[in-house]
Amino acid sequence: MDLEDVMHKTTALLVAFIALAGMSSAWAETLGQITVTGEGSVRVVPDMAVITVGASAEADTAKAAMDETSQVTAAILERLAGSGVAERDVQTSDLSLNPLWSNRAASDQRPKIDGYQASNRVTVRVRDLEALGTLLDALLSDGANTLGGVQFTVSDPEPLLNEARVNAVADARARAELLATAADVVLGPLISLTEGGAFVPRAETIGMARMADAAVPMAQGEVNISANVTLVYQIKPE
Repeated sequence: MDLEDVMHKTTALLVAFIALAGMSSAWAETLGQITVTGEGSVRVVPDMAVITVGASAEADTAKAAMDETSQVTAAILERLAGSGVAERDVQTSDLSLNPLWSNRAASDQRPKIDGYQASNRVTVRVRDLEALGTLLDALLSDGANTLGGVQFTVSDPEPLLNEARVNAVADARARAELLATAADVVLGPLISLTEGGAFVPRAETIGMARMADAAVPMAQGEVNISANVTLVYQIKPE
């Protein structure tokens, strides 16, 4: 066998090896995958409430309307401070002044201003939930006439979110194993893990209870903290 034949055979072997390597790589890339989504949640009793409370008033002049709301707002702030609510837990969330237009003008006349409406609201984090109902009752007695709702939450959600994330991964893993068994395949290594989101929604009401005899009825309920993840597993060849 001369040198030229050897070189031809060597070249053919290299081409065959490269082709087999390419086929092996392509085969690996076309292995099946299982994609699953897992959800995890933790239910806890809230330890904090967020309320929006304030005053709204109408008057003939802008100053009179604003003065009236400012007076009530000052009483609200004084009540909150006297109830032990820290300054960092109180923040002005809305301050507005708008004209009240007359609807009695003729069609060919410009609308006229009949008066003014002023509004001032503060958002408050209340950490003493046992006193929440009594506090709301006192604020109403001080002249507050707007209430934007009560939202129960937790002051430190991160450890609970982490627990929900762990539960979500476990749920996704269990689903992947179930699907692999049902499909009669072998679950391979984890290819990717993506967090879809973590949420601390409003509390769910589980009943009404008075926190004090003269207080506004409050339902504390539970907070459901949740997380979801997406896992992708490779299917092992048989």
